[in-house]
Amino acid sequence: MKFAVLVFPGSNCDIDCYKAVEEAIGQKVEYVWHTSTDLSGYDAILVPGGFSYGDYLRCGAISRFAPVMNEVKKAAEEGKFILGICNGFQILTEAGLLPGALIRNSGLKFRCHQTPLEVVNNGNPFTNQYAEGDIINIPIAHGEGNYYCDDATLAQLEANKQIIFRYAGDTNPNGSVSNIAGVSNERGNVVGMMPHPERAINQLFGSEDGKKMFTSILNAWREQHGAAVNS
Repeated sequence: MKFAVLVFPGSNCDIDCYKAVEEAIGQKVEYVWHTSTDLSGYDAILVPGGFSYGDYLRCGAISRFAPVMNEVKKAAEEGKFILGICNGFQILTEAGLLPGALIRNSGLKFRCHQTPLEVVNNGNPFTNQYAEGDIINIPIAHGEGNYYCDDATLAQLEANKQIIFRYAGDTNPNGSVSNIAGVSNERGNVVGMMPHPERAINQLFGSEDGKKMFTSILNAWREQHGAAVNS
C-alpha cells in the first residue's frame, strides 16, 4: 500500500503523519507538494494538520484551491481512502468533500491536550480495528475545531452513520454540535477529525490508541485486494 502525505505552505504535522505510517504499519509513504497534479499512484491520502497558508480568511479556505485538491476530489470519487486531520479536516470541509464547517472554539482559546473519544462507527475503513463504543485517548491541538452543521445535516449524519468519533462524556473541548469529533462522507472513504491519531502511535507519547486507525486503513485496503491483515 502507498500513502501520500500532502504538504501545504504552513503544514506542520506532515512529518508526524509520515512517521506514523512508517511506525504503525510499515507501508510506503511520500510527501506530495500542494502544486501536484497527479495522485494516481497512491492508495491513501493524508491531509495533515497545521496552519496552511497561515489560516488566512478561514482555516483551509485557501488550501481548497490548491492544484492538488482537484486530484484529491478525483481520488475520493475513485473510492481511495482520504483522511483529513485537524487543519486537514478543515480543508476537506472547505473543499466540499465533507459536510459541515469548523468554527472558533466556543471558549475562544487554543486547546492542546489529551482527549477521550468514543468510537461511534467501527464499520468504516478507518475504524474497523476498534470496537464500537471504545473510548480512546487522542490528543487535540486546535483553535477552530468547533464542528457545526444545521439540524437537517445532523439528522442525515446520524441516519447514514457518518459520525465516526464523538468527544466522550462531558469532555467536549470546543463546543462541537452533538460532541462530534470526526465525520465521514456518505460513501465512508473520506474521513475528517480534529484530534490527532498520528500523535498517538507510541505509548512514549502518552497513548498508542491512534495506531489502530492506520492498521484499519491497511486492513480495509488488503481486504479490497483479497488479503487480510495478519494480527
